[in-house]
Amino acid sequence: MSEKPHILFLCTGNSCRSQMAEGWARHLKGNRFQAHSAGIETHGLNPNAVKVMAEAGVDITPQQSQHIDEFKETPLDIVITVCGHADEHCPVFSGQTKVIHHGFDDPPKLAKEAESEEEALSHYRRVRDEIKAYIETLPDSIK
Repeated sequence: MSEKPHILFLCTGNSCRSQMAEGWARHLKGNRFQAHSAGIETHGLNPNAVKVMAEAGVDITPQQSQHIDEFKETPLDIVITVCGHADEHCPVFSGQTKVIHHGFDDPPKLAKEAESEEEALSHYRRVRDEIKAYIETLPDSIK
């Protein structure tokens, strides 16, 4: 049996959207492909992303904020950029790597204007659910 395809979710800081996407991909499609996430920069795990993912039954605390350079030696089959900045600054990958852009709103940016913690978390929850819905549409075999 051949190795499962590698899919990488890329965003600016690898703290929120790409982390949620990696978590959902591992949770929903981990039997079909190996999910990773990285950033153009590394900002650490966003605590609110961790919180709302836990609410949905997905623990992303074992994940780490990683820089895209850490994947130079990993044969990536698909890279999905989940924010405009990462799409615009996505590095060129060698080989057969397919790059796809599917952007999501930035929960930390939206939450800055929130008047309560609950309102702030509502932005994270909405984006979490949108990312889940997107991951569910990914084909069972991405090769």
